[in-house]
Amino acid sequence: MNSIIEVHNLNLSVQGKQLFKNLTFKVPANKLTCLTGENGVGKTTLIKYLLGTFSHPDKETKLNVSSQKTQYVPQLRNLDAEFPLNICDFVGLGLKKSFLPWHTPKERILLEHVLNETSLTAIKDRPLGAASGGEKQRAFLAQALCAEPKLLILDESTASLDKNSKYSLMNLIERLVQTKEITVLFITHDPELIARYADYELKLAKQNGQLLRKDRGSHVTI
Repeated sequence: MNSIIEVHNLNLSVQGKQLFKNLTFKVPANKLTCLTGENGVGKTTLIKYLLGTFSHPDKETKLNVSSQKTQYVPQLRNLDAEFPLNICDFVGLGLKKSFLPWHTPKERILLEHVLNETSLTAIKDRPLGAASGGEKQRAFLAQALCAEPKLLILDESTASLDKNSKYSLMNLIERLVQTKEITVLFITHDPELIARYADYELKLAKQNGQLLRKDRGSHVTI
């Protein structure tokens, strides 16, 4: 099994509280792994620690991907209705910027492709603040995809979405894993999404964790 993240005997404490002791796991490459566990177990803290090892390497963790090829998408953020950017301009912020103050032809082609892939082309001129929750979350995802990542980390990305938007987003993410060789690490509490979409489940418990191979159920297409 090829791995994109490897952790071996990690001890992690926050403010004197030990979250994990001798934590060992691997995240398979080009698969969708759900990171699960009770509230407060340390899921987001673990992710922030792993991302921090790009600038401060340690012997307990190994990330087989560069920071430039890693994108983190946080939970749905509240945006004011007067947010000044439209969807297209917001997504375009994720492009790797050259020294030019405008998009190159290659960047424009990539932006158009990402907007189409995330079903945002028809509403690309809509102010982001006026978009629905599902549209906003697709815009955040599209912005991350403009960086052409190999590792995509999603932190409760479906938590604030209605059922249709939730499955629509997960179907999109599943297609990305299958067609673009992207590895997705998805923090979630949703057992139905885990059953339907996860290739693996990394289940964190007090001071330890376990990687489980999942047999996925029938998928919902919306």
